[in-house]
Amino acid sequence: MFMSYRGGSSRLRHHSSTHIGAAGLSVLLSLCLCVLYGAAAYTDGLPTAAASDGASSEVLFSAFPQPGEGVDTSAEAHLLMEAGSGAVLAQKNADKRLPMASTTKIMTALTALRSLPLDTPVTVTEDAVGVEGSSVYLVKGEVLTLEQLLYALLLESANDAAVAIAIAVSGSVSAFADTMNESARSLGLTDTHFVNPHGLDDEQHYTTARELALIARAALDDPVFREIVSTRQKTIPLHGNEGVRLLLNHNKLLRLYDGCIGVKTGFTKHTGRCLVSAAERDGVRLIAVTLGCPDDWHDHAALLDYGFSLCESVTLAEPGACREPMWVESGTAEYVMVENREGLTVTLPRARGRIRQVVERPRFAFAPVAQDEIVGRMVWLLETDAGTIRLGEVPLYAVSSVDAVVYKRSLWDLLFGWIFHPRTSQ
Repeated sequence: MFMSYRGGSSRLRHHSSTHIGAAGLSVLLSLCLCVLYGAAAYTDGLPTAAASDGASSEVLFSAFPQPGEGVDTSAEAHLLMEAGSGAVLAQKNADKRLPMASTTKIMTALTALRSLPLDTPVTVTEDAVGVEGSSVYLVKGEVLTLEQLLYALLLESANDAAVAIAIAVSGSVSAFADTMNESARSLGLTDTHFVNPHGLDDEQHYTTARELALIARAALDDPVFREIVSTRQKTIPLHGNEGVRLLLNHNKLLRLYDGCIGVKTGFTKHTGRCLVSAAERDGVRLIAVTLGCPDDWHDHAALLDYGFSLCESVTLAEPGACREPMWVESGTAEYVMVENREGLTVTLPRARGRIRQVVERPRFAFAPVAQDEIVGRMVWLLETDAGTIRLGEVPLYAVSSVDAVVYKRSLWDLLFGWIFHPRTSQ
C-alpha cells in the first residue's frame, strides 16, 4: 500500500527549552532514538543478493509427499527424485549397497570435468589399451582431447576411454579412484566407494540407488555433461587422421521417452542391468535410478510418468512483477521506487496447500538511499495442514538513488519537529 505522509499542526512551534527542562529533554531524546531504532529494525536481516537467489531445497523437500514405493519395478533397488529440491518421490531398497556397473562413469565424467579443460590433449598410454569390456579400441600413442574421450565414455561406455581419462587426470587408475571418492565425500555420500573409473566388478566398488541419484543430480548441473549425455551420436578421430569413430548412445530412452535428457546405462553379468535416466517436461526435471533391473526401459518410463503426475513447475514471480514506492525520510525525493529483478520458479506437488506472497520491507527509509541497494524482499509461503513452508524469496532493489537533505536548522529544532509535528498518514 502506498502510504502518504504530510506535515502536521504548528501550534507548539513556539516552545523552547525553558518550558521543558532536563526531564523533558531526556524524554525527547529517548523518543527520537525509538523512531530511529524502529526504522532500522525493519531493515534488520534483509537479504544480500547472493543469499536470496531462490528457494531452499531442504525446505522445498518437505513440501512433497512422504516417499514410498510409488510404483512397482523389476529392480532390486530403485529411486525417483525431483532434481530441483532433491525430494524422493518413489523408492525401493534405496539405501542398499549394490554394484553399479558403467553408471560409475557418471562420476568419472564429473570428476574429469572438474579437473581438466575440455581441450586438454590426452595421449593414450599402454594401460588404456585393450581394457576388458566395451571399448572404442584406443591405440597406444594416439592423441584425443578430453572432450572426445568423454563422448566415448558416456555414449559408447568405453572402458578404455575411462582408463585414459583417469591416467590423464590423476596419473593412475588407483589415484583417480581416490579422487572419485573425495568427490563422493564432498557430495555427502557415505555408502558409495569407487576402485576404478569404469565399473567393472569389484567387491569394494558399490553405491546405492539414492546416492547414485545424487551423483547424477550434481553431474546434470554441469552444462557440458548435460550436452554429452543428451547426444544420440557423435564422431571422433580414429588413430589421428585415419578416419572417424562413430559413437552411438546406448541410452534408448533418448528415443523412446518424451523429454529424456540422459543419463547412463550399465551392465555386467554380476550386476545385471543398471540405468540412470533423467527427463524434463514443462520445467520439471526428474532423475530415476534402477540397479539390478531386468526390465529397465519399461520401469524407467513408469517411474518417470509417475513423477510427472505428481509434480509441476510453478512461477512465483517474473522479473519486475513487484514495483512500488517506498517513502524516504530526510531525502531530496519523497519516495523511491523498489522492484524485484529476479524471478522465481519452483517445482511443487500438484496437490498442495495455498501459496501466499509477502512483501517484507521498511515502512520508510532514511536518506541517503543508493541505487541498486537491497531494501527488502518478496517471500512466498506454502500453507499446508502440517504448517507453513517457506518456498523462497527474491530481493527488492531501489530503482534510483535519493540523496540526503542537508538541514540548516539546529538539532533542537529537528527534535521538536519530529516529536510535536509528526507526519500523519491519510
